[in-house]
Amino acid sequence: MRSHLNSNFMAQPYRCSTRSLISCVRPWFQNCVPMYPQVRRATFILSWSSLPHRGQCQTSLPSFSMIWISPSENADFKMRIFNADGSEAKMCGNGIRCLGKYVYDNGLTDKTELTVETLSGLRRLTLHPGSDGRVASVSVKMGMARVEKPLSLALPETSLSCIPVSVGNPHAVTFVKNVSAVPLAVWGPLVEKYPTFHDGVNAEFVEVLSSRCFRMRVWERGSGITLACGTGACASAAAAVAAGYCPAKEEITARLDGGELQIRVYPSGEVVMTGPAVTVYKGEIEL
Repeated sequence: MRSHLNSNFMAQPYRCSTRSLISCVRPWFQNCVPMYPQVRRATFILSWSSLPHRGQCQTSLPSFSMIWISPSENADFKMRIFNADGSEAKMCGNGIRCLGKYVYDNGLTDKTELTVETLSGLRRLTLHPGSDGRVASVSVKMGMARVEKPLSLALPETSLSCIPVSVGNPHAVTFVKNVSAVPLAVWGPLVEKYPTFHDGVNAEFVEVLSSRCFRMRVWERGSGITLACGTGACASAAAAVAAGYCPAKEEITARLDGGELQIRVYPSGEVVMTGPAVTVYKGEIEL
């Protein structure tokens, strides 16, 4: 494996142990995106702005998931995403915003309305370029949220009442009075592996701040504690609307440890997420 680093990369607070130069797009989480894996030279998008709880590292570029972009017969692009433990995720809300910014800013498309094939189905993106002509934010039609009846989870020394939600991938949303006090490193893996969720589940803990705003912390299936989860924010907003905490059709702000997202949940169950994506640095790696 061989590559070269530039001065912008060396100015970053992390150094890549493989000395690979990587293209970074930040929406408050980490993802790598090799373009078209059938070629030997692959281009990556890696977002490093938040460190996952497990595997924190000060000597390399941290990443908890990898996204592969490839051609699609049914959409403009196809996205596959792999978690830190090697499992394949069906969808990633933050990652698909990274994808939208990457393909537009790098000239792979001149369209601001895109379709992306995922394991959860087709997703429609609206890209919002800034004054510099590069994408500043992305709105994603996340599909239908399916909210189920509350479920009681008997954990060691406590019990939780969660609302199962599917937005193409599974979530368990628990409303709490003080999300800062949640022992996420303890409860998160217990909820993820709870026997009711046969394939595992993403665990969100949500404190409602107002009818238009909530704060969320997340334990992601296959990755652990992360500072943001786009699908988790959508699932939490859908659960908040179903529980009567927030109104439908109105913009709801999801405050995550890594930043904010704007979510709208429509009476039909459709969810639209809007959030930023910022390029941090670029590069390439020979495989």
